[in-house]
Amino acid sequence: MKKGFYWLFISIFILVAVTGCSSDTSSNDSEDGQVTLEYFTFSPGEAHEKDLKKMIEEFESQNPDIKINYEMASFEDYFTKLQTRLAGGDAPDTFELNYENFVNYAAKGALKDLDSLIKEDSDFNPDKLNPQAYEVYQYDGKQYGMVESFSNVVLYYNKDLFDAAGVNYPTADWTWEDELAAAEKLTDEGNGVWGTYAPFQFWEFYKTIAQNGGSVFNEDKTKATVNSQENIEALQWMVDKVNKYNVTPSDEDMSGQSDSDLFLSGKVAMLRTGIWMMDSFKDAEFNWDIALEPGNTQKAHHFFANGLAVSKDTEHPEAAWKWLKFMSASDEAAKIRVESSWELPAVSDEALVQDYIAKTPPESREVVFKALDTLVVPPVIEDWNKLTDAFTKELDKVKLGEKTPEEALNDLQPVVEDLIK
Repeated sequence: MKKGFYWLFISIFILVAVTGCSSDTSSNDSEDGQVTLEYFTFSPGEAHEKDLKKMIEEFESQNPDIKINYEMASFEDYFTKLQTRLAGGDAPDTFELNYENFVNYAAKGALKDLDSLIKEDSDFNPDKLNPQAYEVYQYDGKQYGMVESFSNVVLYYNKDLFDAAGVNYPTADWTWEDELAAAEKLTDEGNGVWGTYAPFQFWEFYKTIAQNGGSVFNEDKTKATVNSQENIEALQWMVDKVNKYNVTPSDEDMSGQSDSDLFLSGKVAMLRTGIWMMDSFKDAEFNWDIALEPGNTQKAHHFFANGLAVSKDTEHPEAAWKWLKFMSASDEAAKIRVESSWELPAVSDEALVQDYIAKTPPESREVVFKALDTLVVPPVIEDWNKLTDAFTKELDKVKLGEKTPEEALNDLQPVVEDLIK
């Protein structure tokens, strides 16, 4: 009898252990084995909720054993609500993160490491995505999220002004020197036309220093590199376009007009701005196109991304991975995004975004995807707001002529070092 009780005990123990360890079994399972996943998101808004529903419908048709329950919040409220849920032990199984917040959530251990799920999935090929965009959602060498959409910044140019000045259009191999030479020919003081314009702020700064081989931190963010020679040269280039070469308007010259207003009125020949401005420029009374941004020692382009991540506490990791894979790399999700003009998928197959590329203007929309090959992401740290505030304060002093680029970056160096201690 004792031996019989022993084996009964062992059997119950194994059953409980297996049940407890089963990764996709929980109170959210229905009796017919269907798994219900929670998805929390900010990007659809009212305008694209119908498109999110289409994606969910397609996913559920491909995965009849998985149901997606989604919840939306405005971007302003989203991260407060998400943090509250995580702190209360009520994290959604899957949720959306822009890149800046992804880094902080990954650093705090809130996200599930996807590496083993990806390794076991023979149907997933990372080549479906632009490799640089795919790697953006890695932290400490591990995949903690999947990029779902992106936007970036390119060089817009007024073809009519180039033609009138007899200047060749920008090409992919242009450098800062080429841009300056063209800008000097295009600037027409008598008619109030400026050769080129780029914002003078931190977001432009971290990309511009990358175009000169610079950075804010070393690779593992253990050391600040703010006052490197590359960075000083890049900041000098930014301010010299205004004060030395007189090819970029100052704040006084702009008189409250935005850079897009100046471009639309034919007063700026070249403009670095986001691809979200294409619709605003489509009815411009002149011909225009886009090109890759000139660099100095190398190319660099902004990359603003949204992605999906899985809670470390989810009881459905396999199902959650399928949802992330679908939203990031499936043909169906990519087509719905492009057809609805709801951001762009970071897919590598140009055929999936052909409808977007075929739209004009501009004639060279493929540049948007070529820019992904040289993307740079914001230098995010835990004290991100303090970092951006510190840079903004010093960059303003350079813009106003109160400090030289070298003085400002030397003063910033210890401030940024303190932020990463």
